[in-house]
Amino acid sequence: MSLQLTSNAFAQGQPIPKKYSCKGEDVSPALAWTDPPAGTQSFALIMDDPDAPGGTFTHWLLYDLSPQTARFDASTATSAKTLRNDFGRAGYGGPCPPRGHGAHRYRFTLHALDVPSLAVRGRNRSALDKAIEGHSLAQATLTGRYERR
Repeated sequence: MSLQLTSNAFAQGQPIPKKYSCKGEDVSPALAWTDPPAGTQSFALIMDDPDAPGGTFTHWLLYDLSPQTARFDASTATSAKTLRNDFGRAGYGGPCPPRGHGAHRYRFTLHALDVPSLAVRGRNRSALDKAIEGHSLAQATLTGRYERR
């Protein structure tokens, strides 16, 4: 088996419920994962929208999730660290595409890492991408869709 990422809020390729969007409660959906590779010492999670009009828009950046963690939701207390998303704040920012732009894809990408803590030099997506480079043992992606009407 290989690393798998799922949610009880939506299935692969299916709509993300309004609750998890900027027009709902704007809370993160519950995520769960199985089968991390041997040697996994931590996880990092990136949520982005590759269909944003100005290019890929980052909604959520988490890293240093414990290797004992196998699920995450809005109520889960965790020692994970967060970075600034493209809304300009740390933490989750739900789907919020411009009206009339159709459904956008939202990718949740989980990286299993070979280090217990990443040395992130900066507070944004590019800093996390650089820190992950060379440390990702495996990754899993769950993609949902959301359209703002």
